[in-house]
Amino acid sequence: MSASSQADAASRERKSALGTFERYLTVWVALCIVAGIALGAVLPGFFHGLGGLEVAQVNIPVAVLIWLMIVPMLLRVDFTAMGQVARHWRGMAVTLGVNWLVKPFSMALLGWLFIGWLFRPWLPAGQIDSYIAGLVLLAAAPCTAMVFVWSRLTDGEPNFTLSQVALNDAIMVIAFAPIVGLLLGLSSITVPWNTLLLSVVLYIIVPLVAAQLWRRSLLASGGEAALAQTLKALGPVSLVALLATLVLLFGFQGQQILAQPLVILLLAVPIIIQVYFNAGIAYLLNRQCGSAHSVAGPSALIGASNFFELAVAAAISLFGFESGAALATVVGVLVEVPVMLSVVAIVMRSRAWYDRGARRAA
Repeated sequence: MSASSQADAASRERKSALGTFERYLTVWVALCIVAGIALGAVLPGFFHGLGGLEVAQVNIPVAVLIWLMIVPMLLRVDFTAMGQVARHWRGMAVTLGVNWLVKPFSMALLGWLFIGWLFRPWLPAGQIDSYIAGLVLLAAAPCTAMVFVWSRLTDGEPNFTLSQVALNDAIMVIAFAPIVGLLLGLSSITVPWNTLLLSVVLYIIVPLVAAQLWRRSLLASGGEAALAQTLKALGPVSLVALLATLVLLFGFQGQQILAQPLVILLLAVPIIIQVYFNAGIAYLLNRQCGSAHSVAGPSALIGASNFFELAVAAAISLFGFESGAALATVVGVLVEVPVMLSVVAIVMRSRAWYDRGARRAA
């Protein structure tokens, strides 16, 4: 097969793995930015009315949208796959090390460096700490749903991908709040612990339990076919809910963005650097450990991508619609697809080089 034919085949594979919504996620997010800003200017009373619909510091419209986003994604997680952990223990060790010992702390460091220092003169002074908090929230939860797509695009080992997602989600229930609290505390950002713990319950534990009960019911009544059909039907629901949430966010953020249009670009810088940094570390460590390329790909990609739905929900709960934290998490959504596709391309094009090193290390 010629190089051009291989490139065409790779392009077709990306299009088949990524649905229309996912493939153009960056475009949809950009349109939501425009729509949200415009609607916020035209209907400010409507948006402030929605912002006031709260119970125990939880915004009801946003909570419903977040659950619509998160539950279908957690429905994919098969906790029985955790039995496969020992089979690929080296790749799993790299995944856990990067996700929980490197990723949140490297993002905090990049946030302090870029947002707290280098870019400070061009950012609203009152939002600096909030922006850093949003970056920390973005990095504190590893990807849950999109990693299955990235794994498929890199010919990843399906059982390894399932087991690493299941194990990371189990750890996230316990580790998300302490890591976020620690890093925000180190940044001298006041941590509303009651709200943070409530966010963990509402946006991790409750959706996770609901999704697993639903998953078991589907498998018991119709098997894998019923589960696959439900996941296919719910795919657009998750992304439509995400986009609706973004319209609300930008309805509140519109005036700030129009006054500081450079903010989004500046926030994207540490996010993009973090993606390549963590993916590179995981990929190289797997090569040094002698892991198969089909394990290294998913391991690198879960460390590079984020559970941005959870980050958006937590940022809104902790700091509010109009916060810099909420805006920072949304920028993560904006850059997710194009940046991750570039990481996929690097992983695939370097496969021969990777295999030579992995064989020597094995």
